[in-house]
Amino acid sequence: MIAKIGRSENLYGALAYNNLKVEKENGQILFANKIIETSDGQYSVAQLAQSFAPYLLANLNTQKHTLHISLNPDPKDNVSDDKYREMAQQYMREMGYGEQPFVVFKHTDIDRSHIHIVSVCVDENGKKISDKFEKMRSMNICRELERQYNLIPATDKERQQNDKVFKPVDYKADDVKSQIASVVHHLPNYYQFQSLGEYNDLLSLFNITTEKVEGELHGKAQQGLLYIPLNAQGGKAGNPFKASLFGKSAGLPALEFHFEKSKEALKNHPTKPTLKAAVTIALQSTADELSFKKQLGEQGINVVVRRNDTGRIYGMTFIDHNSKTVWNGSRLGKEFSANTFNDYWNNNIKPEIKEPITKESKISTSNDVVLPKEDPHHLFDFLSTNKHEDGLIEAFGGLLIPEAQGEDYEEQEFANRMKKKRKRKRGQK
Repeated sequence: MIAKIGRSENLYGALAYNNLKVEKENGQILFANKIIETSDGQYSVAQLAQSFAPYLLANLNTQKHTLHISLNPDPKDNVSDDKYREMAQQYMREMGYGEQPFVVFKHTDIDRSHIHIVSVCVDENGKKISDKFEKMRSMNICRELERQYNLIPATDKERQQNDKVFKPVDYKADDVKSQIASVVHHLPNYYQFQSLGEYNDLLSLFNITTEKVEGELHGKAQQGLLYIPLNAQGGKAGNPFKASLFGKSAGLPALEFHFEKSKEALKNHPTKPTLKAAVTIALQSTADELSFKKQLGEQGINVVVRRNDTGRIYGMTFIDHNSKTVWNGSRLGKEFSANTFNDYWNNNIKPEIKEPITKESKISTSNDVVLPKEDPHHLFDFLSTNKHEDGLIEAFGGLLIPEAQGEDYEEQEFANRMKKKRKRKRGQK
């Protein structure tokens, strides 16, 4: 079993991400520790968050107070819900979080079931719980759980792969070729994408793009692929590299085979409704591109916007690092086409999109504490306006999140403010 521990300052984002899985029937709440119970056994994100509020209010100076852990058994392990509950409680207790409020979510939207645990790492007095030797302690607990519950032990190779983090290419460095190789060798093993355009959008997070080249050899038409490093602004920088330098898996024939496999796999992919709901919520609760990207980024979803020279949006791609899937906007849904976003962000024409259908998750209750009904999605307004979020993708526990190129949101917000000031000054003259 492999455990992954992530920290962020966005409790609502972590709860909402997991609760969306429940609402879309791709997950369930297995256990809740020190969570205020409701009279009907149903929970919204707001109601779950209430149990954490005293801890966050007492927080003294810990910025990344939210804990998001995943426990991932081997796909061949058959783990019952009761075993998951016991393992989660034992893991949290031995890690020092047994007296904290936490919620255990089971995910079933990929080919292996696994659990996510959301909690906070500050106690009721606002003091941070020690994380010394955390990784070593976590590994030891996982080995003990494997022995105790007869699980297949995770190999060293699996643990190393799980910890893999890809970095954007630095075109100014001397080893650009090896930097590109480290990305292109692995991305197709982790991510599903259906076209060269979607592959390029994924590569753009790592400062790489590809270009098709055509020619003729012995009278036969030939097609090849070049890999080109990009600068921070997305412009081409440095010399191109032939795909053959990175092996057959980086070439066009192998990629086209991957496209076809991905099309079949994504045809009825269970994560699609969850992603559509997240994008819909972000569209409804944000007013501009910056806050839209930021809100989805906090849920582990990158947004790649393609524009022509006049600034018109002609392409939208959503990269969900939670499910390792890449979706062109139109492929995700007609309502998410480039025209929708161009009309909204460039022409101020807000799209008419239906509310996502949601339902509350259920856990058993034993008392009659009544909490007000709240639409959990109204809380996403908080995510889009909270000035304390850094806008970079947080590593949700157990998810392979690349150290991809992030948006510098503060810098962009400053630039936008300066533009508005200049416009006001011109208008006053």
